[in-house]
Amino acid sequence: MSKSEEKKSKFKELAEKRVNKALDGIRLVGNLSNRQTYSYDDAQVRKIVKALRDAVGEVETRFGSNSSQGGEFKL
Repeated sequence: MSKSEEKKSKFKELAEKRVNKALDGIRLVGNLSNRQTYSYDDAQVRKIVKALRDAVGEVETRFGSNSSQGGEFKL
């Protein structure tokens, strides 16, 4: 396997693991929306959503794209 192929393979492996871990984390944050279990106000929700959007914006900037997908992540 060439150095270029190794880099692509490693990128794919790490990207799938890291993106799926991030998606799981976001789903867990979404679980906090259960009003029967948690109490929160709109300002707290806006702060959480802003932090998540800012983080995604930073990733888009670093990759230079604006793509999005749903479900499990695969390259």
